[in-house]
Formats: sequence, C-alpha cells, structure tokens
Amino acid sequence: MPLAISFFKKKGGSASNALFVIAFVVFLNCIPFRLAAQFPFLRPHRPDSAANNNLRDPLVKKRFGRAAFLWALGEAVPWTFDRYVAKSDFVNISFKSFRSNLNPGTWFWDNDDFLTNQFVHPAGGSIFFNAYRSNGYSFWQSAPAVVAGSYLWETVAEKQAPSVNDFVNTTFGGIVLGEMTHRFANKIISHRGRRFNRQASEVLALIINPANGLNRIMDGKWGKISADAATRDSSTINADFDLGGRSFKVNNKDQNFGWYSHLRLIYGTPYEDYKTPFSNIYVNAEVGKDDSTVVNTVTVYGSLNGWRIRSGGSSRHLVLMTANYDYIFNEAFSYSAESIKFNLFSEFTLTNKLKINTIIGAGPNILAAVPDPYMYNGRPYDFCTGAGYNATLQVGFAGHFFYGINYRGAWLKTISGNASHYFLNTVTSEIRYKVTDGFSVCAEPGYFSLMGDYERVVDLNKTYPYLRISARYSLNFQ
Repeated sequence: MPLAISFFKKKGGSASNALFVIAFVVFLNCIPFRLAAQFPFLRPHRPDSAANNNLRDPLVKKRFGRAAFLWALGEAVPWTFDRYVAKSDFVNISFKSFRSNLNPGTWFWDNDDFLTNQFVHPAGGSIFFNAYRSNGYSFWQSAPAVVAGSYLWETVAEKQAPSVNDFVNTTFGGIVLGEMTHRFANKIISHRGRRFNRQASEVLALIINPANGLNRIMDGKWGKISADAATRDSSTINADFDLGGRSFKVNNKDQNFGWYSHLRLIYGTPYEDYKTPFSNIYVNAEVGKDDSTVVNTVTVYGSLNGWRIRSGGSSRHLVLMTANYDYIFNEAFSYSAESIKFNLFSEFTLTNKLKINTIIGAGPNILAAVPDPYMYNGRPYDFCTGAGYNATLQVGFAGHFFYGINYRGAWLKTISGNASHYFLNTVTSEIRYKVTDGFSVCAEPGYFSLMGDYERVVDLNKTYPYLRISARYSLNFQ
C-alpha cells in the first residue's frame, strides 16, 4: 500500500508528503546485503518454530535493535527527501523551531489538503508500526512506536508548529493500516508457489509492508518457502473483485458516469480467535474515473476484542469491538474518520436455503474530516468528533440470490472549523445473483446525505445518490 501513494495522488498537496513512503521503499532496497554482517543487531536468527501458529507472531525473539533501526529510517528517509530533493521549506529546522515545538501551547490544526492529512499520514504511521511488528513485537507492543514516531516528526522534523490532526491521524490510522498490512503481507509470504510466483509474492509483500520485506532480505529468506508448517498463516481470505460503471449525482443534479473497480477482502471470521487483535479484518477499496483522485475509497475495520453470547442451534451471536479507518474521496463527496465501535454480529440459519446475517454497532468517532463548502482558513473541510452508528442486513437464498442493505450514520461536532455540527447518513444496498461458481452480476444503489447546522451561515443539506452496475469475481483461499 505505501508504494502506491504517488499513484493515488493526482493533484493538490505536497508531492514530497505523498512520495515519502516510496523513498523509504527505494532506500530499503538499496541497502547492501552485507549490511547485516557489519551491524550485529541486523544479523538473522532462527525463530522458535514451536511457538508459531496461524495468528501468532512469526518471530518469537524480539529484535529491538533492528526494529529501532527501521523506525529511525521511517523518520530519516522522508526528512532527507523533503530537505535535499524536494527542497521543502517546512523541514528547514533549527534549535529555535525545536524548542518552540516542545511547548504544548504551539500545537494547532493545519490546513493541508485532504489526501495528505487523511491518507498519507496514516500510511506513513503504518511504517513506524511495522518496524516493530515485523520484528517480533505484538500488536499492543508495536502501537507505542507509532505514537513516538508521530510525536518526533511533529516536534523535531518540521519547523512549523506541531499539528494535532497529523498526530491523531498518523497514530490511530497508522496502527489500523499497519496491522492490516502486516497480516496481509505475511499471508502472501505464506503462499507456497515457486519460481516466478514466489518472486511475485515476495515483491508484492514488500510493497505492502516494506519493513517485513527488508527483514526477509537481511535474514536470507527472500524467495524461500518456510519448511515449518507452523509459521504459515492458515486464515481464510474471502475476496471480491468488481468491474463496472457507476453514476454519482449531487442533489439529483450534475450526473457523472464512469468506470470503476472495487476490491473487498475479508480476513478470518469474527467468530474465531476473537480475543486476538485483528483476527478478523474487513478491507474495502475502490478506484475509478474521477476528477479529484484515482482512489475513491479505502476502509479498514479490524477486530480488537470479542465476547461470545449464548447461541442456539440455528443462530450465533458475538459482540466485537473494532478499530475503524474510513476514507472516501470522489468528485461528489469526501469524508474520513477514525473510530472505535462495538458491534453485535448475529447469524441465523432459518432453512437449508435461507440464511440471514445482521450487524448493529455504535461507538465514538475519534477524529473525522467533513466537507465544508464555506471553507475555514483555506481548508475545505472541518475536523470533528462525535459518535457513529451502523446497521447491516444480509440475506442469502439458495446460494445464488443475495441481498444486503447497510446503514451508517454519524453525529459530529466541529472542533476545528466553522462553528457547526453535522449529521451524516449513508444507505448502501446490493442485489447480487451468482451466475456460476465465482462469477456474479451486481447492482448497488445508494446515497450519502450530509446535513450541516451552522451558527453563522446558512445550513447545509446535500444528498449524493449513486448507482453501480458491475460484474464480480469471487474466490476464497487459505
């Protein structure tokens, strides 16, 4: 994911911010293999294979030295690129700027572009996270590395005052995206293909998680299949790939039609290993023809903890706490949020042919970015906090006909922007018919609704209806 940031960014914002992860990957690949021989903490070790299973860390021994080295690269490489290649003014730091930035009173809310604040910073935070996660540290042990990395960048690496929104987005979003990329990269590496397939798997995993890729290079594991079956991630992944056309409107006007592609990944299941963080992950990504950006949607939900509820023979229920990252940016609508939710998952098997799944959830929105047509200090969106809630119903009949409807809403209070509060409502639905194994046709009508209640200007009430028509290819693999 980090390597693709330059592809995501078509216009607006700082190119150096969008490209710093690419520089990091390139730098990592330029490190000679002999480096491990020169620095003892970079030398490989033999992991204890008896302590590995499908969800445990692939390295039992914690390697603090190498983790700290990769973490430091995550700070040094983008700063060096911004300072000496991009020649950006904001990294012309001094002792005076450092001393000023240590004062908590200097923190502020910046006005960088939406893509930089809401996507590039979380993607950068994932590097701090995976520096430790890929070197034997657990999910919770790796999280402080993102806090420290974000704080150090804001106070030391930039001469401008530290940004509150950057710190929150980098930290929370970096943890969510970091664990997601850690697990998917390990899943790809556990693939047992050979020759070209093996090399392609290694490269793809490196792009998704550079820290893990560098570890494999320095450990001499690149291109090799682990002989220990216990190190293989056996979690199931359900994948849907859509290709089709979509139409957006704003208040039933200004219709825009274009192609789009959609990817949905479900890692694991909520009903298994639910006490393990991110044992169940939902990823939704959409790209398409658009005037604002190529990537229109990135959402990641990861389970943190779960509590099983007594279930009958034809039903089962589970309360799951999730960490959520949402990013929506298309020509009609933009929105981003980081939140924690408590969700009640229920599954009902009514007959052999009829199955129903429901989800009901709610929780705090830690930080959201909501579009504001009135601008605020040159920024076309407000930073908000509040609460989010959701409900989902999915019905499957005879293994061929599927219908789903999903509601997501939020109440949001502005903490940086024009004095206001917002109500966001989204209703999405899907009608799908499975033609044959793996292939389906889909229709997805839905809409976004945004109501803004402002203290000093005219209130906002906009709807964004849309329709998607697509062909879908689905597969399951372990």
